[in-house]
Amino acid sequence: MRRPTLTLLLAFGAPLILTACATMGPPQPPSLELPKPPADLRAVRKGDRVILTWTAPSVTTDRKTVRGLGVTRICRGLDASLAQCGVPVGEAAAQPNSGAAKSPKQKVSASYSDALPAAMLGDNPSRSNTYAVEVLNADGRGAGLSNQVRVSLVRTLSPPRDFRARVTAQGVVLSWAGELPAAGSAKSASYRYRVYRRREASKEWILAGEVPAGSEQSFTLVDSNIEWEKTYEYRAETVTVITREKPPELQVEGDDTPEVKVFADDVFPPAVPSGLQAVFSGPGQKAFIDLVWAPVADVDLGGYNVYRREAGTAAVKVNVALVKMPAFRDGNVMAGKDYSYSVSAVDVRGNESARSEEAGEAVP
Repeated sequence: MRRPTLTLLLAFGAPLILTACATMGPPQPPSLELPKPPADLRAVRKGDRVILTWTAPSVTTDRKTVRGLGVTRICRGLDASLAQCGVPVGEAAAQPNSGAAKSPKQKVSASYSDALPAAMLGDNPSRSNTYAVEVLNADGRGAGLSNQVRVSLVRTLSPPRDFRARVTAQGVVLSWAGELPAAGSAKSASYRYRVYRRREASKEWILAGEVPAGSEQSFTLVDSNIEWEKTYEYRAETVTVITREKPPELQVEGDDTPEVKVFADDVFPPAVPSGLQAVFSGPGQKAFIDLVWAPVADVDLGGYNVYRREAGTAAVKVNVALVKMPAFRDGNVMAGKDYSYSVSAVDVRGNESARSEEAGEAVP
């Protein structure tokens, strides 16, 4: 009587067993833990150094999260394309805390500075190096080279010598001595000096000006775009510019000068007023003398002072507050007197110019 029941249970149980077995796939091969080669290698040359930057891999070639990175091999060669790294020119240490602690979405930047041997540099504008990097795992194995970048091997001029800064009424004057380009330099190569400025405690460098290099060895540049009573830092560099058949032109920056610091203290008076004229008016009314002169164009002009003197006496200032317009009326005059007037300009920081030439007028 129980045999049909057993048969029924077996009949219903078989599909359940089969269903459970169907969820199990074939065993997966173990991950080789090979970091995926970077695809964003970038190179910037500065003098005889090449700064390489890239993003450290966060996943392996089989799309697993990287659990640990080893060193990164720096590959360099003269061929247009590198088939393999060969003997690396250097190694970048493994990024700290890289591996399992990092999410694949988190990006870790890596960098390396490579020094170019002097024998590699020259005046041939078409000569260049190829760079690539190969990231290894903790076991010292890698999945191949990153993207490859080319770097010009044209030489740069030495950094400017005796780089100095001094404050004048026109702004900060930068001066330096330069190197003459080599006689065998390619016609497609030209050279420039660039001067950069930043406000003290600021991280942003701003281009203050550029001067072409040539047959001269002494150079000056006036930086008028400053604010008075501020401290600035300056540095200069050479730039080698290679003109190519197809734009853009290639620019290779040379080494920087040491930074120089200067305080833009405005102790410089405005220009002296000119064209002063004095005219008496008085018949039928209270006597006065009108003064007019050419306006001073200084951007930081605060106003004017007016001075008056009589024969044999010293000049005395007759205005109480600064005169804002290039005109003044002196109503404190007396009949039978001769007066001589002069005018000075004053900036917003109180620097006063010399006095203008005098203009005289008599009161009948």
